[in-house]
Amino acid sequence: MSRIDTLLSAFPRAKLLSQPTPLERLDRLSEELELDLWIKRDDLTGLSFGGNKTRQLEFYIGAARAARAGTILITGAVQSNFARTAAAAASKYGMQAVLQREERVPGMDPLHYSSGNVFLSDILGAETMSYPEGEDEAGADAALAARAAELRAAGRTPYVIPLGPGHPPLGALGYVQGGAELAAQIGCFDAAVVPSGSGATHGGFLTGVRLAGITAPVFGICVRRDARQQKARLEQVTAELARLMGIPRPFAGGEILTWDGALAPGYGRAGPAIRAALQRMAANEGILLDPVYSAKTFAGLLGLLEEGAISKGQKVLLLHTGGLPALFAYQNALGFGEGRAAP
Repeated sequence: MSRIDTLLSAFPRAKLLSQPTPLERLDRLSEELELDLWIKRDDLTGLSFGGNKTRQLEFYIGAARAARAGTILITGAVQSNFARTAAAAASKYGMQAVLQREERVPGMDPLHYSSGNVFLSDILGAETMSYPEGEDEAGADAALAARAAELRAAGRTPYVIPLGPGHPPLGALGYVQGGAELAAQIGCFDAAVVPSGSGATHGGFLTGVRLAGITAPVFGICVRRDARQQKARLEQVTAELARLMGIPRPFAGGEILTWDGALAPGYGRAGPAIRAALQRMAANEGILLDPVYSAKTFAGLLGLLEEGAISKGQKVLLLHTGGLPALFAYQNALGFGEGRAAP
């Protein structure tokens, strides 16, 4: 048993992934960009269209089952991949899911509120509630806690998956494992590019590859906050993760790299650079990206290459975190097919 396996064995875990996700070389983009470019396909984790949240939920659902919970509660954006995957994981283990939908992206069209992850969550039978603010993590968590108190009063046993920092980052353990899994597949690389939102994926991945002996830079592409704010969040998340695992953090603060050149026009918004990155990946490799996370991550890779932070000829790893149901909810916002004549 590896050191990482030993560390993670201390935590209850639900089985949601059946096998390691594929690692693929992007041959056409490698030639075009003059890189040795690889993609880790965490869009293929299974469980209701897959995505990175499956890894995180193995530990949250494990903890919920250990607590004998019958209901899980989670909060996120209207098109939250985490909420959709949590509803699927709850169904798999015979639990009820309560999903709180935050208004993080105001002004979206009706399709945003009915398609994509919303539609799938409804099929999965989740209970839903709304929260009017999109930048109030403490308030959103408090609203979940209030609903959990109501459920306890009704004789149910709820388990809350928190959003804000200051809670044990159980979900990040999934990407400690994911980073180690990737290290075993790829052996080594010169740079990795991953999305950076809540910090669980970025922080867990960085911890996992460092524990596996890989010292290459890991660039976190900001999807919600600017680089300064996101670095501060990662400092907190990774410190809490190290405490949770009972180890010293296996990297210095200077190794937390955040880049916000693809953030505009903001969280959940797809500007021209995002649209171009999404289409470039699809046209060259037949791989679809989502507009909120993975297309921004690829746009970030292109930006880092242009700036020289990534150099031609390097072996580069791109983490695909899924989120593909959101493509349908963003169909009008992305504008593909505009001007097509009606049949």
